[in-house]
Amino acid sequence: MRVFHLPDLGEGLQEAEIVEWHVKPGETVESDKPMVSVETDKAIVEVPAPFGGKVEKLFGAPGDKIHVGAPLVGFEGAAADTGTVVGNLEARAEVKATPAVRALARSLNVDLATVEPTGPGSTATTEDVKRAARGSLPIQANVQKGMRATMARNMATAHQEVAAVTVMDDADVEHWPKGTSALARLAQAVVAACKAEPGLNAWYDAKAGARALREQVDLGIAVDLPDGLLVPVLRNAHRVPADKLAAELEQLVEKARSRSLSPELLRGATVTLSNFGAIGGRYASPMVVPPQVAILGAGRIMRSPVVTAEGELAAHRMLPLSLTFDHRAATGGEAARFLNAVKRDLES
Repeated sequence: MRVFHLPDLGEGLQEAEIVEWHVKPGETVESDKPMVSVETDKAIVEVPAPFGGKVEKLFGAPGDKIHVGAPLVGFEGAAADTGTVVGNLEARAEVKATPAVRALARSLNVDLATVEPTGPGSTATTEDVKRAARGSLPIQANVQKGMRATMARNMATAHQEVAAVTVMDDADVEHWPKGTSALARLAQAVVAACKAEPGLNAWYDAKAGARALREQVDLGIAVDLPDGLLVPVLRNAHRVPADKLAAELEQLVEKARSRSLSPELLRGATVTLSNFGAIGGRYASPMVVPPQVAILGAGRIMRSPVVTAEGELAAHRMLPLSLTFDHRAATGGEAARFLNAVKRDLES
């Protein structure tokens, strides 16, 4: 019997729970077709077949927890196991990589054939793919074993590495129609600001002292959950039509809350938005998580006195904005221009 073991699912995860089998003994499965859905601390992941063949045995039932490297599926035949990495190098003549790494490569439009693998046994890692995506700008990876542990490590890294500076302002949103999605308007404003001041839509490599500007806007959306913080990514946010932005964001947030996000939607953000005002608070100093350069925080909308263009005093709905940026990678002028662009779009 040819045994396939649970592969490394990325993010330092050590185990997963079987949710649903998509194959059964006696069935023939094609290479790369989903065999089983497993739930990790971060998402539900589909594990594809590493090669085509006839299934002889399933190691585990729905609800069972299985560790990385443990037997998962037995195939008929006596060929050697390919290990815990999806893909047989000799049979397929391509870079070895886990399902999570392959998904990341697809999401970042990286050809794995161009990636220089640095993992054990010449396996491509997430950092190898990220380095290829941003032009050889390596970042330090964190070992992650759960949402809160991941959050703690990310925040610790951010606090230690980033030269964080926060600038604040208020946007007058009195003109917003009733029922306006604040999250969608904020996302639209961030996209506009990235176009006006590209210096904050970037990744920064501290070791190389280099900043890589990103052409696409992959917008991270901070989502508060009972188990911790998730930041799903809206890919190519700059290409989403304004009238579809609210629905796209609502779907993304719902997937985060139901823990049904694919791994590729949990990494690779170029800039992040935190709409903490939906819960409470006006201003903050949100944390920039490397390799990103900036995060925009939006506080609770409140009525405040303003002087109108006619010189009259009025009470308008004001949206507090807090932009934290990494001063190693961006200047105060770039940050101010970015925030001004956000404000202009919100007030337009």
